[in-house]
Amino acid sequence: MEHNTRKIGIMGGTFDPIHYGHLVTAEAARDKFGLETVVFVPSGNPPHKRHKKVSAGEDRFLMSVLATASNCYFEVSDIELIREGLTYTVDTLRVFRDIYGEDADFYFITGADAVMEILTWKNVEMILKMCKIVSAHRPGLDMATFRKRVKEIEKLYRNKIYLIEIPALAISSTDIRERVKNGITIKYLLPEAVENYILKKKLYRY
Repeated sequence: MEHNTRKIGIMGGTFDPIHYGHLVTAEAARDKFGLETVVFVPSGNPPHKRHKKVSAGEDRFLMSVLATASNCYFEVSDIELIREGLTYTVDTLRVFRDIYGEDADFYFITGADAVMEILTWKNVEMILKMCKIVSAHRPGLDMATFRKRVKEIEKLYRNKIYLIEIPALAISSTDIRERVKNGITIKYLLPEAVENYILKKKLYRY
């Protein structure tokens, strides 16, 4: 009897706020790799963002739920938000391994900027053993430097990193927050339900 391995996408990020760039990336990865589902994981307390102001976890979680509700292949998990202390990718992957079992194949979907810094992550060797890395990059990225770094990582850890180009990644959460702060429209940069949530909760007015 043929055994079909489950392919699970995991998309981590601050999602402050979640926008169409995130959604297009997740859907492109789901389609390209035949993923059963893509789980969005709003970050809890990541060590690399300890000194940045981040919106409350509840708001980021609810915006993610609103943004993904229309796609039956998307889910949102609060496992990092309910974890105490600093949250590390390797610990999140261990939780998903417990949930989906040892036979599942995990595809960790992230941005090119994160891949450039992946060697600084906690237990990076374990991370690369537990999942396949899918790196989304936007037009305008210095591809020569990026590909050089990817080859270094692949040679060092013998784990292939998959690349997908996402034009919509030109949208950024930072730009959206700045637009709200300065009273500039954010319509069509993110789902309408998320836009309405931001306006209702008066987020990013600081």
